[in-house]
Amino acid sequence: MNFLVTGGAGFIGSAVCRHLCANPAYRVTNLDKLTYAGNLASLRQIENAHNYSFAQADIWDERAVLDLLRRDDIDIVMNLAAESHVDRSIDGPGAFIETNIVGTYKIFNAALEYWRGLSDDRKSRFRFHHVSTDEVFGDLPFDGGMFVEETPYASSSPYSASEAAPDHLVRAWHETYGLPVVLSNCSNNYGPCHFPEKLIPLVILNALDEKPLPVYGAGANVRDWLFVEDHARALELVATKGTPGESYDVGGSPSYPRHKPEVWWSLAAGSGISQRLTTQPRRAAPPIPGYQARSLRACSDGRRRTGGCRRTRWCAVSWYERQNRPWGMKKNMRDAKVGSQAADLPAAAKVPPRIRTKAHAAPPGEQAGSVRDLYNAHTGKVLDKRPAARDR
Repeated sequence: MNFLVTGGAGFIGSAVCRHLCANPAYRVTNLDKLTYAGNLASLRQIENAHNYSFAQADIWDERAVLDLLRRDDIDIVMNLAAESHVDRSIDGPGAFIETNIVGTYKIFNAALEYWRGLSDDRKSRFRFHHVSTDEVFGDLPFDGGMFVEETPYASSSPYSASEAAPDHLVRAWHETYGLPVVLSNCSNNYGPCHFPEKLIPLVILNALDEKPLPVYGAGANVRDWLFVEDHARALELVATKGTPGESYDVGGSPSYPRHKPEVWWSLAAGSGISQRLTTQPRRAAPPIPGYQARSLRACSDGRRRTGGCRRTRWCAVSWYERQNRPWGMKKNMRDAKVGSQAADLPAAAKVPPRIRTKAHAAPPGEQAGSVRDLYNAHTGKVLDKRPAARDR
């Protein structure tokens, strides 16, 4: 079975690629533009795998996407290419509209043209899996309740609106054109290789660097937390076993801590930063407009239809504590305009001319930074503040 994963150098996308490549019956093509949140270092363990290939391309380039679909005889498209940060969407909503809405539309066009050219048997087996977020459902009341597949959409930020629109496009392309699509909406992810602008890696790295821990508003925000590798397993199930036209919720465990300060203590348990998390000063941050106050998933129906997949508890701290060795993301922070990790590297042979396929290594003569260097770069005003290519 042949997969095309768009946004596969991002946080969730790279976890999906690693998970799929563990199955020798799968062949994985990773398409990513390599903006700052795309990190090839997250894919080092599979970069030489016989069933993995990488292509640097923009989802706006319909011809490049179509060439890849045809070249690699793709059976399943998993679309994780998008902008993903609420804060950034407030400062620059245009990029979110361009990538999340128009970019998804362009992928649909390429996928639809490809699908129409398949044999009847392959048409029936083809799937387009669009990976979305629970942000599209807005806020939950503090007195109870959880999001389910039937929850009405109520976007409250430019980011969530830019994710809600392609969700509707997915359904429209299925109903109007017959494209076999499946849709999944996930809760907040955490785990290794997470870009350190999100809460959990930010708290861990602040604690390691003895910096104040961020608290938004009164610290009463509630979230459902999903380990990224559990999410990757769930996405495989949705893509391979999901029913065309259906939506699936993917969430974490109800036993996980959900108030954000509680997350700190759970992260600290059994780790080397427990004392730091207990004693670090708090840095108050104003509430973010359009930010979800309460967000929880009820995913029992989705699990029943695809099979359960959650089995991992908190394990992110130890990964970040080990990252004093180079990890390879600093370059992405310093140059968000081009995929600098992939620059000046030899292209693979027999690749359609619109697609740039690159080796997975740092540029000659360059030393990649550590996770700590990356976060220091983030706070040291070297970050180009344009929105990221999906941190999913």
